[in-house]
Amino acid sequence: MKNRFLVFNNPFEILVKERNLDVKVPDDTVLVESFCSGISAGTELLVYRGEIPEGMLLDPLIPEFSETFSYPTQYGYATVGEVIDVGANVDNKWIGRRVFSFNPHESHFFTSVKDLIEIPDGIGYEDAIFLPNMETALNLIMDGSPVIGENVAVIGQGIVGLLTTSLLNSFPLDNLVTFDTIIKRRRVSLEFGASHTFGSFEEPMMNSIFDKEYKGFDLVYEVSGNPGSLNNAIDITGYNGRIIIGSWYGNKKSELSLGDSFHRSRINLITSQVSTIDPKFSGRWTKERRFSVAWDMLRAIKPSRLVTHEYPIEEAKVAYDNLHQNSDDILQVILKYDT
Repeated sequence: MKNRFLVFNNPFEILVKERNLDVKVPDDTVLVESFCSGISAGTELLVYRGEIPEGMLLDPLIPEFSETFSYPTQYGYATVGEVIDVGANVDNKWIGRRVFSFNPHESHFFTSVKDLIEIPDGIGYEDAIFLPNMETALNLIMDGSPVIGENVAVIGQGIVGLLTTSLLNSFPLDNLVTFDTIIKRRRVSLEFGASHTFGSFEEPMMNSIFDKEYKGFDLVYEVSGNPGSLNNAIDITGYNGRIIIGSWYGNKKSELSLGDSFHRSRINLITSQVSTIDPKFSGRWTKERRFSVAWDMLRAIKPSRLVTHEYPIEEAKVAYDNLHQNSDDILQVILKYDT
């Protein structure tokens, strides 16, 4: 059996390689045949562009990413497929099960059952690849704790931003405002529940939204991946407001302007990263409970409609080049593994 897999060989250099898989499955593992995998336009583009600090841990809490980063490397964390064989110590009932794995892009792989998440009934493969994004969006909501009647902004309407907007739409907010420079994303943002969406922070209508005694947003999410947007978040946040920083900037520096009124603003800057749960929730929330809610949200929202581009893994270089160029018509890109 041939396994096709993607390697980030160097910045801007993608290789698709092939190797033979041992036909015998190790005793304590299963063999998964991939159907498709989702490309993250956030972290994966940092890897593609060479914007990850070499020597750092990508994520010490995920076994696949617990080693220090260096090229060449396999990366990716949204693969779905079917268990096609099991080792001697694994129940045969696993054969035929549809599964999600935080696994790099490859057509077949061995893994432990404990590192698989079974895809619930009623959720298709192309919805299931959004599980990490939906879990991240759910974590952002928990970290921000929106309140009825608040004015909330989401800066950045990539996949995580759009899913965050869709979850915020279930709250009875006063205003839900989004920002993105790409028109297609702003249009989808309105479909996902935004009350207003802007391409810049200077549009006149911004003033009319906040012509009230409380100036600025109560809660702002920064999920654009652009370090400069953090200053924009500070500028539009009101007194004692909260900014949830969901972006990871890699080795890009963020030069914050903390003069002017910031010193007196009592604004809270809060980092949000999905590997852990806010301690205020950890007494009753586990990763498993959060995954369960994320599956429910995937079933309700059906984010597969955000898939705009599909490529066979052999054309992965084209996929990453298009994402790097930030084409206006791209939302979610997936790789397919037709056998």
